[in-house]
Amino acid sequence: MPKFKIGYRTIKTAIGAGAAIAIAQYWGLNFYSSAGILAILCIKVTKKRSLINAWERFAACMIGMVFAFVFFSLLGYNPFSISLLILLFIPTVVFLKVKEGFVTSSVIILHLYTLEKLSWTIFLNELALIVIGIGIALIVNVYMPNMEKDLKRCQRELEDQFKIIFMEFKNYLHNGQSTWDGKEILIADRLIEEGKNLAFRDIENHFLRDENVYYHYFKMREKQFEIIERMLPIVSSIDKSYVQGKKLGDFFGNLGEAVHPGNTAVLFLEELNEMRSDFRQMPLPVEREEFETRAKLFYLLNEIERYLIIKREFKPGNN
Repeated sequence: MPKFKIGYRTIKTAIGAGAAIAIAQYWGLNFYSSAGILAILCIKVTKKRSLINAWERFAACMIGMVFAFVFFSLLGYNPFSISLLILLFIPTVVFLKVKEGFVTSSVIILHLYTLEKLSWTIFLNELALIVIGIGIALIVNVYMPNMEKDLKRCQRELEDQFKIIFMEFKNYLHNGQSTWDGKEILIADRLIEEGKNLAFRDIENHFLRDENVYYHYFKMREKQFEIIERMLPIVSSIDKSYVQGKKLGDFFGNLGEAVHPGNTAVLFLEELNEMRSDFRQMPLPVEREEFETRAKLFYLLNEIERYLIIKREFKPGNN
């Protein structure tokens, strides 16, 4: 059953709509409720989106009033003139890249159609509705919740999933079997997407910021996760335990314990190279099964190396 929740955007929308209508009604504007509609339409999830949307709606409304003046003056106030106006107006706002303002401008155009006359008083009334609605929306959208807490939570939960996955890899390489259901893979995938979305929203809430260290962090984890997904079927196909597998399992365990925002990849790469050298000095396999298993283990070594190189290239101290 869905959880009943009132979010910050809902609260801002309610306040913005009420304030816009109250101001427009106080000033005695015709169609004052339309100021509330404008405010509702302009409140977006980020500051940048809200500002861009406000500009598109304002521009579209101005263009719409020009179209209304031309078409109604030439063709009169009838359904045919409305149809022809919309037929040409939509391609115009699309061409000018202000299509988000079509609905808002349509409301203004229909106001003019309902009044069946054009005058400076009517123009100023519509302009006031536009300014009040968009202006109130921009004011209430100044406040945006800090994403830092959610980003850190998402980062922490993702690292926990990575740790569990590596520990399960260790158990499988040690025992040759496991009851693990792999749910952490699905959770990690969801957390990566959530983290990237949160980081992108944080970027759009800061006008002077073009990037976010958390976004780079989650992109880095996304690349590592692709490697983990490639390793999963290889690990699960190893059904017999060998000394090399146990060593690699211990390495996975150590890697899992060290999953954190800091960068210790260089140390693990050195340990990995030493382990690869040890493997090469061991006696060659005498059975086909052992040969195939050791080939898979070498493949895993190479994949782990790629995993660690991705982390090494992630700048220390970013997050």
